[in-house]
Amino acid sequence: MITILRPGQEPLEIDSILIDFEGTLAQDRRVHPKAKDKINLLSKRTKIYVLTKGEKEGVEKVLKNVKSAIVYLNEEKSSQQKLDLLRQLGGSRTVAIGNGVDDTSMIEEAGLSLCVIGKEGTFTETVKKADLVFMNILDALDFLLKPQRQKTTLGK
Repeated sequence: MITILRPGQEPLEIDSILIDFEGTLAQDRRVHPKAKDKINLLSKRTKIYVLTKGEKEGVEKVLKNVKSAIVYLNEEKSSQQKLDLLRQLGGSRTVAIGNGVDDTSMIEEAGLSLCVIGKEGTFTETVKKADLVFMNILDALDFLLKPQRQKTTLGK
């Protein structure tokens, strides 16, 4: 479990992290080696789910040695499938990380939502619904790993 400290508020206790693959974790189907390391660190404390509409073989190759569950989504139903998984896991105990139009619903309902503005662009409504916005996936993952950043950003 990860505890997100929020001065003046109840701490958030996080059991799961949902990470969109396309455009959020991966850029041009590649994942930064440091992002893989950070996910492996987070996986020691919480369950990680990488959500993708990609081809199984390609995604599994890219995420080799990354300690996460890969959830394959239907292109036409991905937004609803992401939201359904969030609700199944317990939205208030889940962090959602995304950037696209199909991430908006899970971003809106998650206990804590992080939007990543990557090189592939970001859907405006997803930015508006997110609790926090980061310029890249490394900073978003570091936020979850480093309590001082949580205190600095979420403190009053």
